[in-house]
Amino acid sequence: MVRNPPNPSEKTHLRGELLAARRALSPETLRTATRALSRSALELPELSGAHTVAAYVSVGTEPGTRDLLDALRTAGKRVLLPVLLPDNDLDWAVYEGPAGLAEAAHPGKMRLLEPTGVRLGPDAVTGADAVLLPGLAVDRRGMRLGRGGGSYDRVLARLERAGAHPALVVLLYDEEVVARVPEEPHDHPVQAVATPSGVIRFSS
Repeated sequence: MVRNPPNPSEKTHLRGELLAARRALSPETLRTATRALSRSALELPELSGAHTVAAYVSVGTEPGTRDLLDALRTAGKRVLLPVLLPDNDLDWAVYEGPAGLAEAAHPGKMRLLEPTGVRLGPDAVTGADAVLLPGLAVDRRGMRLGRGGGSYDRVLARLERAGAHPALVVLLYDEEVVARVPEEPHDHPVQAVATPSGVIRFSS
């Protein structure tokens, strides 16, 4: 069955609504959600049993990952963090703690916190047991709506080419688990979403 591609304006409209809702969150709500999200994510066997986790540093009003990154590192996990390349692809480096992060400016994009350690190359992600994906929403089928930059589409395509099958997990606020998101042929379902209220798993 051939799926009809979504109207681009449908994704744009939904992204705008979700980003506006995030901007409206209070600092206290963000702090509370960050702590609860870390606890939820650590309950996932895909993370607790992983040796290497590819993650990311949250910025702005994204669901907070800082507590989770430190908890994973304390638990002895090898945590890889992305470095944005000029073509929007991602390089990777090992997370060595908060002191090993530096603010990076990318033309036309938000300022990011990136690892300062040795770059391992874009293919380093293929050795991860679990990959934490940023997103704006996930639907009840496990389909993810990203920001539209394409960086993680490249990551997912690289994993597929390498025959790598890490667990794919999205970190979201509770209200960002929705009935349905617009889907395109290249989109990949995820295995689970962690929210401040707990974990939702999806069938393969």
